[in-house]
Amino acid sequence: MVSVCFYFQVHQPFRLRNYSVFDIGNNANYFDEKKNKEVMQKVARKCYLPANKTMLDLINRHNGNFKISYSISGVAIEQFEKYAPEVLDSFMDLNDTGCVEFLNETYYHSLSFLYSKEEFRDQIKLHQKKIKSLFKQTPTVFRNTELIFNNELANFIQNMGYKGILAEGADHVLGWRSPNFIYTAKTAPKLKMLLKNYKLSDDIAFRFSNQGWKEWPLTVEKYTKWINNANGNGNLMNLFMDYETFGEHQWADTGIFDFLRHLPEEILKHPDNNFMTPSEAIKKYEPVSELDIHSPVSWADVERDTSAWDGNKMQQSAINKIYLIEDMIKRSKNKKLIGMWRKLQTSDHFYYMCTKWFNDGDVHKYFNPYENPYDAFITFMNILNDVNLRLGEENILKKEVVV
Repeated sequence: MVSVCFYFQVHQPFRLRNYSVFDIGNNANYFDEKKNKEVMQKVARKCYLPANKTMLDLINRHNGNFKISYSISGVAIEQFEKYAPEVLDSFMDLNDTGCVEFLNETYYHSLSFLYSKEEFRDQIKLHQKKIKSLFKQTPTVFRNTELIFNNELANFIQNMGYKGILAEGADHVLGWRSPNFIYTAKTAPKLKMLLKNYKLSDDIAFRFSNQGWKEWPLTVEKYTKWINNANGNGNLMNLFMDYETFGEHQWADTGIFDFLRHLPEEILKHPDNNFMTPSEAIKKYEPVSELDIHSPVSWADVERDTSAWDGNKMQQSAINKIYLIEDMIKRSKNKKLIGMWRKLQTSDHFYYMCTKWFNDGDVHKYFNPYENPYDAFITFMNILNDVNLRLGEENILKKEVVV
């Protein structure tokens, strides 16, 4: 039997406006309202609305035998509420089918686990609260930002009471093993790991419209044959990808929506195939082995590590300085300042500073509002300088009140 587990990441950051050194001390408006609205409404039109309609049609057509899962970052949800409420409505319609699972993640799609366990826990709780209020689901499965994972994270998440976690099925982690089984981490024997089958996931996410690819065009029949090959050699086919794959990364005229509409029917023709949500897969299948993962693994780039966010001096400086002020920010009890600080933690801001322009350079350019990574760094640091200035003013006011 092969159970297909579809998971989609839904995320959009609050992009920063062009903030110059002359704005420092004069302007606390850090985010590009016009750009964020423009991008959200464009992606809603091209991806979120047609993709959600397609998913709803598939669930209804297959009488609940087609199941999917999402994690939607808190900052994406805020932008749905602000710029595209109809998208949030369509996710609620999907939720009403009972065939959709919403996973937990960091509210601000941050790298906080690597820099502040306290902030990481806070953001998980904020996200959990938001998902419960919107969809009446209390997630039992966790996915960290960009599938960043290691032994330490596994232990932390297990201790928070989660039953399962998603991770990248990287070759250097698995070795000879297959991603098509459940595993556990060495440090977390009770936490079941679902590993992304990156080859088959990326066939859709990155190679679908690539006419230079030897398997182009990717037909439903061909793809289903690859899935069926796992029968007898695996329990799970974990297909994890950005939701923007449908209609945005792969435009509608590539045939991506037609492919999606016909895929479940073809997969279900095999009597041993079905679709499962992550929590269902965790309940049904037992782990076959444990994995010992010391260094963080992610689903980004060819290295599958964290270098897309912290691989150069600019990124390291920016990340370290944003977390350096955590205690002062939280002690200020200024909700607006804390909210802005948390939005600055969103991983995309550091991703835009990436200087790795090789095999997957185009990925770093996508949705990138900057001409180069140096502009991204300068803008971010100018804003951070203003935050520090306002933080200092907050402290002065508090001292005056005390006096």
